[in-house]
Amino acid sequence: MNIYAVIIGTEILNGRREDKHFHYLRDKLQEYGYTLFASFVIKDDKELMKNTYTMIKNDPKSVMFSFGGIGSTPDDLTRDIASEVFRSSSTKRHEKFFNDIIEKFGDEAYPHRIHMADLPPSSKLLPNPINNMSGFYLDEKYFFMPGFPQMSHPMVDYILEHILKEAPKKGYRKTLKAKTSENELIDVMKEISPEVEMSSLPIINGDKREVEISVAGDNEELVTKEFQKFIDKLKNKKIIYSII
Repeated sequence: MNIYAVIIGTEILNGRREDKHFHYLRDKLQEYGYTLFASFVIKDDKELMKNTYTMIKNDPKSVMFSFGGIGSTPDDLTRDIASEVFRSSSTKRHEKFFNDIIEKFGDEAYPHRIHMADLPPSSKLLPNPINNMSGFYLDEKYFFMPGFPQMSHPMVDYILEHILKEAPKKGYRKTLKAKTSENELIDVMKEISPEVEMSSLPIINGDKREVEISVAGDNEELVTKEFQKFIDKLKNKKIIYSII
């Protein structure tokens, strides 16, 4: 599963607002055993949004959290673009959302607010505990939420609790810390099997250089084998290390 965040907000890019979504989403995903694959902050630009969504759609393992652009003003482009990219279709009025808007705003739903109910075909609603103006999602993996954190963050919670739920636990992980720079181990890194996850975290403490190496995967035997390559290199170079 490759999880993407798309944060739509010209105001963030021009400095009028601070992004509130990235850290919240990252931390919540980690609580459920997930990590972000990529995060984008983009302008309210039709072609840019279309290209970003298309790139994500073309990843067969993609899951997307999209923030912003689902209101009723002319720069709220998300619904139409999502419908074009993910449904190859124009939007369709969602009956329940239509009724929710009428119930809340009455005659003031027209002529603009009512269009918030025009969603990509087969959309399902994400509950909004603040004002009942829903987000929506497609195919159980593309989620579209308002730009307002007080509305979208409860939706993130709902998605993780009720739709994605907890990720399968990672099978095996081995980690060491060595008293050397990561440059000393690059040759080993190049030999590591792509079937395991390998991470290298350099640690700088004044003049001292250390590195933390971690190898993880579902196959215990393979994780042990690949991890041993680092140990062998360190022993050969007489570099001090510790398993952590």
